Amino acid sequence: MIIEPASIGDALEILSLQRVCYQSEAEIYHDYNIPPLIQTLEEIKSEFGEYSFLKAVKDDRIIGSVRARMITPGTFYIGRLIVHPDSQNQGMGSKLIGEIENKFPEAERLEFITGHKSLKISNSMKEGGFEIFKPKN
Repeated sequence: MIIEPASIGDALEILSLQRVCYQSEAEIYHDYNIPPLIQTLEEIKSEFGEYSFLKAVKDDRIIGSVRARMITPGTFYIGRLIVHPDSQNQGMGSKLIGEIENKFPEAERLEFITGHKSLKISNSMKEGGFEIFKPKN
């Protein structure tokens, strides 16, 4: 497996993978209209202007991806960390986070948002040494 920068030419394959990966989230929330499932090809292509994208490639197929961008000085935001279901629980998500962190050496803080019912993701982040914050209502 190789982790490398993704290009806009990878947008369709990343979007297809995103739709596969977010099916489990849609099931948890009983909502199949969540943004990752209804995002268009044009929308994801436009994100290549705002975000740094990485892809994990195995056997010439993208099996994982992550995108991130600076949101304030010292803070970067990770969006849509995805790993194909057949490749989950093998440390790929952690590797993608580690590699995207290297793209932002000036950052002191990382923000990653996930749903309150996404316990698997929250627990993985805690195990990775991240602190969980709940938004104020």
